[in-house]
Amino acid sequence: MAERWRLETHTFHLPEGKMTITLKDVAILTKLPISGDAIIGATTKPEGGWGPLIRDRLGFDMPTTTPIQGRGHPPLNAGQVSVPWLVSHIQNEVEINDETLEDQVERYARIYLIGLVGGFLFPDKSNRWIQGIWFPFLTGDWDAIGEKSWGSAVLDGLYR
Repeated sequence: MAERWRLETHTFHLPEGKMTITLKDVAILTKLPISGDAIIGATTKPEGGWGPLIRDRLGFDMPTTTPIQGRGHPPLNAGQVSVPWLVSHIQNEVEINDETLEDQVERYARIYLIGLVGGFLFPDKSNRWIQGIWFPFLTGDWDAIGEKSWGSAVLDGLYR
């Protein structure tokens, strides 16, 4: 489908004709909210980089120099975070059961959400990296996450 997308007209060129995706289409297909607060913010990394933000909000440090096994890039690289590294880090840490603390469950849920956003809603070409600019939205106020207009952000991402 990517080969059939025309950025200049925001349409797919299919054998049946031209087709575009509207905000209503995104809402119906993804069930994401299209009303609410816009997802806007700084597109630059914080003064100390994304590492301190991740440490403060998720409770662990991400290596910035050790490459991922079989790859030449570390898990935190140039404003991007490796989604597979995050998921494997949590899977290796603790298994969720009835005795798991509430803050740990919330942290695991946030990492799952980060994986969902990075791998499904705003994927890069490899589906392995999420841009750091999403972290303030996904690691901030837990209740505010659902009040954002994620559907319009997804449509914007598609158009870009």
